[in-house]
Amino acid sequence: MREGMKAGVVQPRVLMEKVVPQFDAILAAKAEDSQFWGPVKSMPADFPAADKERLTAAFRTLIDEQLMPAIRKERDFIANEYLPATRDSVGLDALPDGKAWYAFNARQSTTTTQTPEQIHEIGLKEVERIQGEMRKVMEQVGFKGSLQDFFRFMQHDKQFEFKSEEALLAHYRGLEKTIEANVPKLFSLTPKAGFEIRPVEAFRAQSAAGGEYTSPSEDGSRPGIFYVNTYDLPTRKTWDAEDLFLHEAIPGHHFQIALQQELQGVPAFRRFGGQTAFIEGWGLYAESLGKDLGVYTDPYNYFGRLQGELWRAVRLVVDTGLHSKGWTRQQVLDYMFANSSVSEPDAIAEAERYMAWPGQALAYKTGELKIQELRRRAEQKLGDKFDIRQFHAEVLKDGSVPLDVLDEKVDRWISGKTS
Repeated sequence: MREGMKAGVVQPRVLMEKVVPQFDAILAAKAEDSQFWGPVKSMPADFPAADKERLTAAFRTLIDEQLMPAIRKERDFIANEYLPATRDSVGLDALPDGKAWYAFNARQSTTTTQTPEQIHEIGLKEVERIQGEMRKVMEQVGFKGSLQDFFRFMQHDKQFEFKSEEALLAHYRGLEKTIEANVPKLFSLTPKAGFEIRPVEAFRAQSAAGGEYTSPSEDGSRPGIFYVNTYDLPTRKTWDAEDLFLHEAIPGHHFQIALQQELQGVPAFRRFGGQTAFIEGWGLYAESLGKDLGVYTDPYNYFGRLQGELWRAVRLVVDTGLHSKGWTRQQVLDYMFANSSVSEPDAIAEAERYMAWPGQALAYKTGELKIQELRRRAEQKLGDKFDIRQFHAEVLKDGSVPLDVLDEKVDRWISGKTS
């Protein structure tokens, strides 16, 4: 970070101001009060007393003498040295060689040769197309007013709020049962690893996304976890639940990542690495499977699916705007509010994520568009021979690959079916 300060390559100030409170939330005066004390609290009752005493003392020493001083040192460095050196600008193009740097990030993230300008145009067209689908939902439910009026209605009408954290978690667990019952219709290949739903921990909930997935342990003994954010409960909408579950959990990230970890006879980077365009492209594609999996039966929930897809199209516009067209943070937020039904906390968290991780957000829609294209190609060429379960198995069975490799792989599969 000091080398970056010398070279003028530093993070935006608006991001780093959020980091100091995150460190403050982790710091604790006593080991027993820290978040790292959990293993001591949950030590099995049948551990011998001598082992409990030895391990408790070792944890206390580690936390008090190593972890907390190191975290405090980093916190103070950021607050006292790094923050004064941060920049007012927010885009990568404001840094030395930033435009070329961002163009490289775009190629790496999407595993395509598309330029930021091309991606920006694709995003604008997708936003227009998806908003057209949303207007059909408005007609279906008899809503009178503009698309923006509908967005406001979806964001603020009390019927779309959860009454409690428990109600939100129960809703997601109900979705899990419905979707799992319908999985055999679309999938012949599923992971062995287990899966569970948990709320996002309080210490990071304020700055975390609405939901996220954590992969199982290597041996599958710890399940995959879908973390649901219950912070600021009124902003967590009922209509957002189905597409979020499909993307982050089943058949999205849990199926793809857990299956990849179960691969045999491949290098570790094939099991535990991957291309964002494939991984997130699959997650977004998984959202499109909802009707066949027993959800999206309510038009408002189907709007949630369209909102999820629209959000990824908006990302193509705002990420390229931010890092290659000189857009400000406020321009990004204004575009989000004008073109989607996003809550203010989510919009801010997402906008600041794009600032911190230039180009990553381009991968989702690019990957989804490629998988959709390959499915259409397979359906057209195979006709009656097309089996959706076999197509999904072909896409998933080798783990994450660059999109050009996926294209060749599916083409070989189609050729094998037609020969």
